Amino acid sequence: MKIKIVTLFVMMFSLFAVSCANGDKKSENLKKEKTVAAKKVLIVLTSNNKLGDTGELTGYWIEELAAPYYELIDNGFEVELVSPKGGPVPFDPKSNAPEAITEDVERFHRDVDLQEKLLNTKKLEEIKEEDFDAIFYPGGHGLIWDLVENENSNKLIEDFNNAGKPMAFVCHGPAVLRRPKTKEGKPLVKGRKVTAFSNAEEIALQLVEVVPFLIEDSMIFRGGIYSNGENWKSYVIVDENLITGQNPASSKELGKELVKQLK
Repeated sequence: MKIKIVTLFVMMFSLFAVSCANGDKKSENLKKEKTVAAKKVLIVLTSNNKLGDTGELTGYWIEELAAPYYELIDNGFEVELVSPKGGPVPFDPKSNAPEAITEDVERFHRDVDLQEKLLNTKKLEEIKEEDFDAIFYPGGHGLIWDLVENENSNKLIEDFNNAGKPMAFVCHGPAVLRRPKTKEGKPLVKGRKVTAFSNAEEIALQLVEVVPFLIEDSMIFRGGIYSNGENWKSYVIVDENLITGQNPASSKELGKELVKQLK
């Protein structure tokens, strides 16, 4: 009788141990899934809606926000939207023209959650690099006037770079790389492969005399290894943690590259 009881006890203990081990494995897998899902990306948007002194409206370019945004959230990443002033942010009316509409732009207009976020962006000055895993700047001409010389923006970019975290910039977004520096005090783009909205594309839009500077020239002047593809065609450059895209058509590909670095 005693032998049977001992045997039964041993069997029950073994089953309990196996159950605990399986539970630990499940718990560990859940933790891994949560770790991936919990990764957060900071998206910095312009608060400016004035295209220089032209009297025309500008802002961020819808496709350049929408395409990478959906790549991120569809892959389980959290996204926080911020801007210099906080609150509502303007999009460039031209980015909502029929010829600029893509599937992502259509989804953008149907997305109640994203529209709510765009009405309630946080202030850039409240943001710290350590709370995020990556940073992304969509383009649109607006940011040339309110983010390029923004001290909070420049410090954030420097902090993300020093931490080796992914940084993505598309179209006019790379304009914000004009001021940030490395730990050694060198221009952040010096010696790095980059792209951005090209001089040829700015000329095609007849805005060379409107913008404060040409991004291509600015990058080359600061030692960046600049290159570009055809006008209006997707062209993305990845240099370690720095991801840059040339134009709106590059937005989707840039989003995919950012996701790769976060996984």
